[in-house]
Amino acid sequence: MPRVIAVAFQPLGRLYYFDAGDLQIGYGQRVLVPTGEGAEVAHCVWGPVPLDWPGPLEQCLGVAADADLKRDAANRVRRSGIAIVARNLIARHELPMRVVGVDFVDQSDDFDQQAVIYFEAPGRVDFRLLLVDLARTVQARIDLRQIGSRDAAAIIGGCGACGRELCCAAMGPSKTPLSLRMARNQDLPNNPSQLLGSCGRLMCCLAYEQPLYADFHQRAPQLGAVVGTPEGTGTVVGHSVPLEAVVVQVAQERVTCPLARVHPVEPAGAANRAGGTAGEVG
Repeated sequence: MPRVIAVAFQPLGRLYYFDAGDLQIGYGQRVLVPTGEGAEVAHCVWGPVPLDWPGPLEQCLGVAADADLKRDAANRVRRSGIAIVARNLIARHELPMRVVGVDFVDQSDDFDQQAVIYFEAPGRVDFRLLLVDLARTVQARIDLRQIGSRDAAAIIGGCGACGRELCCAAMGPSKTPLSLRMARNQDLPNNPSQLLGSCGRLMCCLAYEQPLYADFHQRAPQLGAVVGTPEGTGTVVGHSVPLEAVVVQVAQERVTCPLARVHPVEPAGAANRAGGTAGEVG
C-alpha cells in the first residue's frame, strides 16, 4: 500500500499525488517531484497517508535541497519577467492576445532553455513577428500556445458564485460535456446567465455534482409519492439533495425529512381494489 502525499506547485493550487515510499516527509516541506519537464519543487500539503490507491503513482524524489530551492526561486523570477516582456510586446504589435500563464524550462535533453507562453484570444492570431521579437528578447526557445476560456480560468484561478475556489482551478476543467439538462436535473434556474462561470461557459460544478443528483433521484421517492415520516403520512413535494432529504407535505405543514427515515406508503383503498380484482378473476 503506497504512502500517498499531495503536493501543490502554487499556494492554494491544484493538488497532485505521489508515493512517498520510505521518505520522511511532513506538512509544509518542499519536495522534488517528477514532471514532464523534469524534477520540480512543490509543497507537501498533506500526508503521507497509507491509502489503497486505485492506480499507479509516481515516486516522490525526496526533500528539496538548497540548490533545488535556489533554482526554483530563480525560475519563478524568470517566469514573471517573461510574462512582462510578452505583454509589452503584444501591446506593441497590437495583437488581440492575453497572456494567461508562463512555464519556463531551464534544462532539457533537447534544448537549453524554453519558455512556454499560454495565451487567450478570440480567434486565430498571426503571431509570427511577435515570436521573433520574443525569442530575441528572452534569449530562449519560445512556444506560444493558445488555450480556451475554460483552461484560462483554471490557470488564473479565482472564486466562483458559491464563494469557493473555482472547480477548474482546484480539480482541473471538467472532461464531461456540459449541458443545460444537468441544470434541470439539479433543480437550478433555467437562466443561462446564472449558470455561467468566470470563463463565460457553463460551470464545471454541474458535471462534478451530476452523479450525486443522479444517485439521489434513483433512491428517493418521486414528487407526488405518498410516504410515511416520523411526523406522519404525507406527499413528497420537493427534494433537497445537499441535505440527503425530501420535503413532505404533512397535513398543513411542510417538513424536511432525511431520506433514511422516509418509507413508501400504499395509497388507501389500493389493497381492497387489488383484493376485489383478484376475487373477480377467481
